Amino acid sequence: MDIFKRIAEHRAESERLGWTGTFKEYVELLRHDPSPAMTAHSRVYEMIASHGVEEVDGHNRYKFFEKEIFGLDRAIEKLVEEYFHSAAKRLDVRKRILLLMGPVSGGKSTIVTMLKRGLEQFTRQERGAVYAIKGCPMHEDPLHLIPNELRPEVERVLGVRIEGNLCPSCQMRLRTEFEGDIEQVAVERVLVSEENRVGIGTFSPSDPKSQDIADLTGSIDFSTITEFGSESDPRAYRFDGELNKANRGLMEFQEMLKCDEKFLWNLLSLTQEGNFKAGRFALISADELIIAHTNESEYKSFISNKKNEALQSRMIVMPIPYNLKVTEEEKIYSKLISQSDMSHIHIAPHALKASAIFSILTRLKETKKQGMDLLKKMRMYDGEEVEGYKENDLKEMQSEFSEEGMSGVDPRYVINRISSALIKQNLSCINALDVLRAIKDGLDQHASITKEERERYLNFISVARKEYDGLAKKEVQKAFVYSFEESAKTLFENYLDNIEAFCNWKKIRDPLTDDEMEPDERLMRSIEEQIGVSENAKKAFREEILIRLSSYSRKGRKFDYNSHDRLREAIEKKLFSDLKDIVKITTSTKTPDENQLKRINEVSARLIDEHGYCPVCANELLRYVGSLLNR
Repeated sequence: MDIFKRIAEHRAESERLGWTGTFKEYVELLRHDPSPAMTAHSRVYEMIASHGVEEVDGHNRYKFFEKEIFGLDRAIEKLVEEYFHSAAKRLDVRKRILLLMGPVSGGKSTIVTMLKRGLEQFTRQERGAVYAIKGCPMHEDPLHLIPNELRPEVERVLGVRIEGNLCPSCQMRLRTEFEGDIEQVAVERVLVSEENRVGIGTFSPSDPKSQDIADLTGSIDFSTITEFGSESDPRAYRFDGELNKANRGLMEFQEMLKCDEKFLWNLLSLTQEGNFKAGRFALISADELIIAHTNESEYKSFISNKKNEALQSRMIVMPIPYNLKVTEEEKIYSKLISQSDMSHIHIAPHALKASAIFSILTRLKETKKQGMDLLKKMRMYDGEEVEGYKENDLKEMQSEFSEEGMSGVDPRYVINRISSALIKQNLSCINALDVLRAIKDGLDQHASITKEERERYLNFISVARKEYDGLAKKEVQKAFVYSFEESAKTLFENYLDNIEAFCNWKKIRDPLTDDEMEPDERLMRSIEEQIGVSENAKKAFREEILIRLSSYSRKGRKFDYNSHDRLREAIEKKLFSDLKDIVKITTSTKTPDENQLKRINEVSARLIDEHGYCPVCANELLRYVGSLLNR
């Protein structure tokens, strides 16, 4: 890539997006496309919707968030539809501060950052174009130039809504520079940019003694007071506060509830009336989406204070919990590792899954549903089928606790422990045992964990270790099976032939002798016993398989090895049990003979080529599984 060529192309693109004209030309532009006159809330919603929406299990998934936010589809759906969409329709929700409330490292800041970056990109597109009065410090809507008396007629003609009034600076310029002739007022296209302080403002609390309200609303320019003679002259005022610069876009309040009360008072009229007080001027109009974030303890402290009732009533609180799906948690860790300088270190398969299992277990709450433990609950949350439970059970559990996912181990802790293991040991590869060991060692240093929580967490590490043991055995045993898929499919077809004959009271033909034989009961039971199907339940299980096969046939679908999860598991376990002794002997022999060495090398090659292992973690896996099988 030619770096300087790309820089030149980017600069040329920005110049192409530039547009300058008169107010009259801007109105003509609106006649053809009224979208530039949309509100800040509408612009944010349109930006999110422009990336696409897909329906999954009756819920909407917004693609705008899918590359950065994982496992929070329900929370995101509620956020977009109950706040952004409603606000875009000018419902009363837009007069509320959006407060994202959740545990640390839960994704609140990431959501806000994504909205800011998305808005910057969207305003570079025609659909998201923003036009402002040229030279206005607040980049305000040119339609504010239209006198209040004429607005109803203009709204009907253009198909727009006009809200707000000119800022003090533009009022003076209209009188002095343009002599009241609004047609000649210059209008320009602006690109929302946090860096350039156009359409995005960010306010972060600091020491109340040193922080000034001017950070929000602007301040008097004392260097020009003597020139213009009055503090109420707009030319002697800097309209450079965060509320001024966030006009037409988004205003972020970081850790809002840590702010001094006087900073929050300004938000009362801004949210409800769309204006705020600054200096010795009349109320200043502002069209901006105010989004804040805080943690649960800060929020509970805030609402317990009666003095905050007025502001509390002007808030929409959106809980942003931790992710509760193991597969999505793995994606979070992968993302965080890829952003670090450790991305060159190989992460063995299932290492991130083992740590994700531990994290999710710490966040789940014990259900009252009979027979359901945390491990089964975790699997159901992750989309796995659990015998004896259906989708309705999942929905009941999801609605059982409103605060589920608001506590537990955060992703940053796990990534910190992985980083610690990588740095200390100077490894080229890290596996699940390394990760779980690092997490365990870090519990003693975790200041906010109580003794009782530590005991629970140690138990969850043991559970995660057992889950990994099962995955490791399965991985090795699977690698030992030559042409595993073919072997599994052959056994699968053989089982289907036998249960079909059994259920229909028929015999089967021997493929070699062509003799009729009774169904092979020993074969069928050797498979069914792998998943705990009892002698009394075998008939019902076999009939269930045939019903599923018939259903697939009616729909024109092929019933194959992967069509029934429990049967697939049984087939795999049967194959693995047949190979267990071979695996045990081969992996545990200290001085393997030529055949054993050849088999080990074949298995290692298969683990590396097909399962994502490197030579280091493949050999460690084989040694570990050998020790497990010899226990």
